[in-house]
Amino acid sequence: MHATCYCARYQAKPTKKHLTAVKRIFWYLKDTIHMGLWYLKDIGFKLTAFSDTNHVGYLDLRKSTSGGIQFLGGDKLVSWSSKKQDCTSMSSVEAEYVSLSACCAQVLWMITQLTDYVFHFNKIPMYCDLMAAITILCNPVQHSRTKHIDVRYHFIKEKVEKGIVELFFVGTEYQLADLFTKALPEERFKYLVRRLGMRCLTPEELEVLANESA
Repeated sequence: MHATCYCARYQAKPTKKHLTAVKRIFWYLKDTIHMGLWYLKDIGFKLTAFSDTNHVGYLDLRKSTSGGIQFLGGDKLVSWSSKKQDCTSMSSVEAEYVSLSACCAQVLWMITQLTDYVFHFNKIPMYCDLMAAITILCNPVQHSRTKHIDVRYHFIKEKVEKGIVELFFVGTEYQLADLFTKALPEERFKYLVRRLGMRCLTPEELEVLANESA
């Protein structure tokens, strides 16, 4: 998804390297056409989220990339995003702050939708790999490093203070949203794809899975 979003930003004036990148995306899709997500009917509704950022990942635009994923039932991926940040972040902490706010907004929307089906949530765990950002967000006093950030991103502090979401640190090696913010080595990419629950869903495999869940 990160590669697709990256190429889409240059569709108004693409170059040869962008065309090459798009061809590689199609090659990947062709080779993984049977890959997909498998959901069981009794997965549960525990909601968790991961947020990550790539600070100034686009040097020509001086903008960072936010990545966020949400799981139900602990490990069933149901929502994901990769988006260029609207603002120019002055530090990795600021970029992570903005990314966490975007992830929190998605979590709140999911809570609203699920509440209509009489599911209730409290202290939704959100994971990020930058302790400094967590420390600032959990501090009720406004920090000098965040005073210049657009006020629309500060709503997450209120949600943390009210206990609607709870922030946790996760090591970079276990940061599942890493896949949505930057290009990764092949081994790392395949590891995260497996952790996100992607699996081979050929007709034969689907029949086996259907029999297992029957």
